Amino acid sequence: MSISSSSFKHSLVIQLRVIHALVMREVITRYGRHNIGFLWLFLEPMLFTIGVTTLWTLVGATHGSSLPIAGFAVTGYSTILLWRNCTSRSIKAIEVNLSLMYHRNVRVFDVFSARLILEIVGATFSMITLTIIFSAIGWMKLPVDILTVITGWLLLAWFAFALSLCVGAVSERSELIERIWHIFTYLLFPLSGAAFMVEWLPKVAQEYVYWIPMVHATEMIRHGYFGEIVKTHEDPIYLLTFNIVLTFIGLALVKDMGKRVEPE
Repeated sequence: MSISSSSFKHSLVIQLRVIHALVMREVITRYGRHNIGFLWLFLEPMLFTIGVTTLWTLVGATHGSSLPIAGFAVTGYSTILLWRNCTSRSIKAIEVNLSLMYHRNVRVFDVFSARLILEIVGATFSMITLTIIFSAIGWMKLPVDILTVITGWLLLAWFAFALSLCVGAVSERSELIERIWHIFTYLLFPLSGAAFMVEWLPKVAQEYVYWIPMVHATEMIRHGYFGEIVKTHEDPIYLLTFNIVLTFIGLALVKDMGKRVEPE
């Protein structure tokens, strides 16, 4: 093994340990050591999705004769919680953790990563748990194509991570971003594909929603869940390309942010 590869491996191990320590610190800081503690990480998104599913069921909402309300809600609102919670947690993440910047091995990227890993894990376990519970009580069926579901979810998690890096880094420069982004997330909600399927829209509207990356992930996840009973419109290559570009932008912003950080 060359010296450079050995040095890289050593640095990678150190950074992974740093991120793990930051994740543990974030869990204790956010949820404490008492009662159910970190279980709220999974329960919070679960309760939100259960509430929406119950409401839709009580009002008799329907999304097609063969499309279960519970399955539609789980596949829709779980995706919203993933990217929305990630971006919300990234805002001002460095400002509230500025004291950690004294440690030479702690980087801006590490602080963001710790928070985003927690949100992704929480949303993922919430979706898995609700799928199992709702399937067991007969509200929905298990996914038809697990691989497609996993692929769509991973692409969406990647998108959420990259977007959060951008939002988090920019929010450290201006308090205005914090105010605007919360409003922007509410505007994105009806456009994200959570409450509709592309097939239901007029052709003119379909051409516009194709540009929204979250729509492709949601359509892919629903394709994996419901199979041939629904017609979906997704382009994984477009989402993959968008994620790559967004990741480079996010990393560049985070790197610049690291140069501006002045520990208290």
